[in-house]
Amino acid sequence: MNIKRVSGHEVCAVKNEAAVPYLSFPMLENTGIIVHGFSTRLGGVSRDHLTSMNLSFSRGDEDANVRENFRRIGESIGFSCENLVFSDQTHTTNVRVTTEEDRGKGFVKQRDYSDIDGMVTNVPGLVLSTFYADCVPLFFVDPVKKAIGLSHSGWKGTVGKIGRVTVEKMTAEYGSDPKDILAAIGPSICQDCYEVSEDVIQQFRKNYDASLWDSLFYKKPNGKYQLNLWKANEAVFLEAGIQKEHICITDICTCCNPDILYSHRASQGKRGNLAAFLALKTVQE
Repeated sequence: MNIKRVSGHEVCAVKNEAAVPYLSFPMLENTGIIVHGFSTRLGGVSRDHLTSMNLSFSRGDEDANVRENFRRIGESIGFSCENLVFSDQTHTTNVRVTTEEDRGKGFVKQRDYSDIDGMVTNVPGLVLSTFYADCVPLFFVDPVKKAIGLSHSGWKGTVGKIGRVTVEKMTAEYGSDPKDILAAIGPSICQDCYEVSEDVIQQFRKNYDASLWDSLFYKKPNGKYQLNLWKANEAVFLEAGIQKEHICITDICTCCNPDILYSHRASQGKRGNLAAFLALKTVQE
C-alpha cells in the first residue's frame, strides 16, 4: 500500500495489507488489553464513489454492502459485528458511558440515544465505533483501570475539547488517572490540507491560550487560515493531564491519500465513511 506519510517515520502501522487492510497504533496494541483499528477504503464491496469499504448506512449505499463491509473489517481486525456500539455524531462534545445494554446498538439493534460523539466503557468485548472522512479520531486506553474511550473530534469538537471531556468521563466513571492513559490521534486531515475561515479561528483564539496560536494556525494571503487539528488535540490531551510520552500522533492525512482513505474535502463530499474501532479484550482473548 503506497501511503503518503506526513512524517519521516511510521506511526500508524498497516495490518492485513494483502486482504482487508486497516491501520493501527503499536503503542496501543502493545498494552495487550485492547483490539483496535482504523479502516481504509480498501477491501470492501461498495461501488462507484463509495468504493469499496464504505462503513455508513446513510450515504446511499446498499444495506447489504455495508453489512458485508462491516463483517469483513471485523474479521480482519478481530471483532464480531454483534458487539458493535455506534456513535451518533453531530459535532457535540457529548460522551456516553457505554454499558452491556448497549451491545449491538447501531448495527443489530436500534440506538436509543442521539448526539453522541464520544464513548467510554470498561466492559470487555464492546466494540466502540466512530466514523470519519477527515475529522479526528481520538483513542484512549487506561491499562491500569482497564477502561477505554473513543471520540470523534472535528473542528467543533476540538474547539470544545472533547478529548478533555473524554478523559474527565473516564476519571469520573472508572477512577482513571490521566497519567496512566495512553492516547492516540488517528488518521485525519493535516494542517496543509485544512483551510478554514476567520470565524473558525476566532473560536480557537477564544478557547486556546495565545501561546499556542502559532503552532495551531497561520493566516494566508487570501485571508483564510491553515488549521492544525493534530496539534490542537495534543494540547487538549496535555491539558487533560495525559503525559506527553503517552501521546501518539498520526502520520497519515486522509486528504493526502484519497485513493486509500475517504476524504470529504478531497472528494467534495462524494465519499463513504471510514471507521475507528476500539474494544477491551475479553478474558478468553
